[in-house]
Amino acid sequence: MWLLSVLLSVLLPLLKLYFCGVKVLLYQTFNRSFTLPVLSRQDGRVAMVTGGTRGMGYETAKQLAKLGMHVVIAGNNREEGAAAVRRIQEEDSQGNVEYVFVDLSSLKSVRQFAQTFQNRGLPLHVLVNNAGTMMVPEGRTEDGFEIHLGLNYLGHFLLTNLLLDTLKRWGRPGRCARIINMSSATHYAGEMHMDDLNRRRCYSSHGAYAQSKLALVLFTYHLQEQLTAGGFPVSVSAVDPGMVDTALYDNLWSITQALKKPVAKLLFRTPAEGASTSVYAAAASEMEGVGGCYLYNGHRKQSSDTSYDCELQAELWKKSCELVGLQTARLLL
Repeated sequence: MWLLSVLLSVLLPLLKLYFCGVKVLLYQTFNRSFTLPVLSRQDGRVAMVTGGTRGMGYETAKQLAKLGMHVVIAGNNREEGAAAVRRIQEEDSQGNVEYVFVDLSSLKSVRQFAQTFQNRGLPLHVLVNNAGTMMVPEGRTEDGFEIHLGLNYLGHFLLTNLLLDTLKRWGRPGRCARIINMSSATHYAGEMHMDDLNRRRCYSSHGAYAQSKLALVLFTYHLQEQLTAGGFPVSVSAVDPGMVDTALYDNLWSITQALKKPVAKLLFRTPAEGASTSVYAAAASEMEGVGGCYLYNGHRKQSSDTSYDCELQAELWKKSCELVGLQTARLLL
């Protein structure tokens, strides 16, 4: 019975996740990728993009810079960061772009990064929580969190809350500040193990990844509810980029990678296509004041039933505050 339980704990998340993947690929087979409309200039606005050194994060940063934004690329690889800034500048971006180091798997690094940014006195109008990792072997962050939970979710949860006062200060009615959380279709397969968020009892990389993406959607909805109740001009959206051909898939099993390569060429979105919805959420006039939604291929879509569970949203918020060392009561004052 114990062995059967372990097998089910590992196999079920895997099967559910790949079932989600098949559904996404079928959609992408018969539907074109979202094409960005002509976006208005964004001069004078400041955007921060985590994981902006490559893949969809890089494409998001590049597009926002082209619109005239001052873009802060936040990432944990200094060489890639310098190269990303150089490439964007060479492509005749209309805004300023810079790289700043942060390790989102380290709460200390996140706090230092946020404090350094605030000390500069820069405004902040757009925060794109894009960085992430996918289906890596079991591991822990320096704070003891399961790696998907710590990097994909808790790091962004802490960063967002530390920068929230700045976002509220620079948002205004008719010109809201915007927060974009990068989730994925795998959240439909996710389950929140509130009594074992770190997956210590039985580890599944597929289950851990799906849980982290579900956590981001729950976080999106609860944060928007609190901001709306407080009358703050900040909107929060979750974005699903679809299946995109990025380095995230480098962690797949060798046989899965071999099978993925020909499929990716035919059916996966390019990083630029995958970034289109996050750019739309960050800059489109149609998204002004629109929050608490899940966006896929440029349109609002119903997320998982679990993600709308208000009690679970509140429970996760409270637990997340405890894990990262924030006081719940003062966050949204």
